[in-house]
Amino acid sequence: MIFACSGAADVGKVADRTARELTKNGVGKMFCLAGVGGRVAGIIKKTGEASDILAIDGCDLDCTKNCLDQAGFAGFKHLRITDLGMEKGRTPVTEENVVKVVAKGTEVVS
Repeated sequence: MIFACSGAADVGKVADRTARELTKNGVGKMFCLAGVGGRVAGIIKKTGEASDILAIDGCDLDCTKNCLDQAGFAGFKHLRITDLGMEKGRTPVTEENVVKVVAKGTEVVS
């Protein structure tokens, strides 16, 4: 399962687009982070049954990671876009940047 920040910042949009591309490429399946935060029973159940989880955050606020942590999930993989040299508020949402993060996400999951 793939959960991503879809925040208002540019890096949030890159995170969201990355999760969608990873899903399209068959690396995993994007799932609803709001459902985890809202403790929606079916989403919590499916997340608990997942063999592997990737959390993608745009910045060091780590909203995706924190949502999963607070819902009681552990042992998941975490990718933070600002750790890849992209800067919040200064990162254009381009195909080039999305491709860079998709490559890292694929590596992290492998």
